[in-house]
Amino acid sequence: MRYRTTIDSQAFSFEDLKQVMAAASPARSGDYLAGVGAATAQQRMAARHVLAETPLKQFLTEALIPYEEDNITRLIIDGHDAEAFAPVAHLTVGDFRNWLLSEQADTQALTALAPGLMPEMAAAASKLMRNQDLVAVARKCSVVTRFRDTIGLPGHLSVRLQPNHPTDDLRGIAASTLDGLLMGAGDAVIGINPVSDSLQVLGDLLRMQDEVIQRFEIPTQSCVLTHVTNTLKLAEAGAPVDLVFQSIGGTEKTNRSFGITPELLDEAHAAAQAQKRGTVGQNVMYFETGQGSALSADANFGVDQQTCEARGYALARRYQPLLINTVVGFIGPEYLYDGKQIIRAGLEDHFCGKLLGLPLGCDVCYTNHAEADQDDMDTLLVLLGTAGINFIMGVPGADDVMLNYQSTSFHDALFLRETMGLKRAPEFEAWLARMQITDGAGRLQPPSSNRLLADMSGLRALHQ
Repeated sequence: MRYRTTIDSQAFSFEDLKQVMAAASPARSGDYLAGVGAATAQQRMAARHVLAETPLKQFLTEALIPYEEDNITRLIIDGHDAEAFAPVAHLTVGDFRNWLLSEQADTQALTALAPGLMPEMAAAASKLMRNQDLVAVARKCSVVTRFRDTIGLPGHLSVRLQPNHPTDDLRGIAASTLDGLLMGAGDAVIGINPVSDSLQVLGDLLRMQDEVIQRFEIPTQSCVLTHVTNTLKLAEAGAPVDLVFQSIGGTEKTNRSFGITPELLDEAHAAAQAQKRGTVGQNVMYFETGQGSALSADANFGVDQQTCEARGYALARRYQPLLINTVVGFIGPEYLYDGKQIIRAGLEDHFCGKLLGLPLGCDVCYTNHAEADQDDMDTLLVLLGTAGINFIMGVPGADDVMLNYQSTSFHDALFLRETMGLKRAPEFEAWLARMQITDGAGRLQPPSSNRLLADMSGLRALHQ
């Protein structure tokens, strides 16, 4: 179906809805690399005019990637909840954007709507929004998940403690874990990106984390961020698997490049739930995404990278994950060139994920060859905190010595909590007070006064 509009006597024509979506996107290097970005600012504005007048229900009949060729498209369309969609089914994309910003779109209404939204609908609305609009709507969304603690409550911010090490050294990882816990981080997950694919090494990492968590009765969960097939083997061998991790994307071909299918994730989800290791809930999956992954796998089918990213959220939604985060600036400047593009992408991803009913977090990050710096990350951090982000990363010194990129530190989380009055997960907050790491108001106490540091010396990991 061809789309046309005229602006200031200049006619614009778009071959299909896919081209409209791509041209309407804010400028970013990945879309230009793919050859789908708007050629001029005038064409971008024309595409937004067309998109604003497009009925939301058009996405139900005009698939951006054909139903017959892509299992994510089939998952999206077959899983669509028409009853949940009904309250906004009569709206255009522009009307939907206005409704989202209205008082009628409160937390209750947005929660009820989430199962009825296709990712493409959320992506389309985001393309008509300013940054403040993305913040305002996402802030009204509330997505709460549970395993050993409760993540995503309004007014709370959780942190993934990320104690990576360039050689998977247990003592180095234990030291970084201790550093994070003493700084009040770790309520989202203690999650390690391993260097090795050795099942022996991965099992040792899991057992070390579990020893820390069980010995000190920490209300959090652990995860070794290895491929899902490794996690399945570890669970079968009796390793203490809390969460199943996997990177995912928004097209079948992208996910095949990751070595996964929905059927494999189904198996992993069932296996993790069978472990029954959660205490307050059984959300057992942890997913990571990032704009540009589909294009880097030559699997975007001419769809713009932000819409591909949102489509990945449909796959994640199938499993009701405990955590999902966009690693927003990690893939590099080929996809998000500078701080401005990274900030916009982070806000878009958070908005779309929350609107679709997912517990979105963000790795506020950049690579060293991008045109970005820590000031840009501070800006995005504050914007996401205002928007109600579920969790961020806590990396020692903000510099990941294994993955070699720049993220956010334990101190950044402290800054955001203090500045915005945000609390940790309630079970974790109570544990910190019990261990005398924090006082009754949640403020850090001197390390010499806490019980964790005094008792840590007996850990096996510190002596290996």
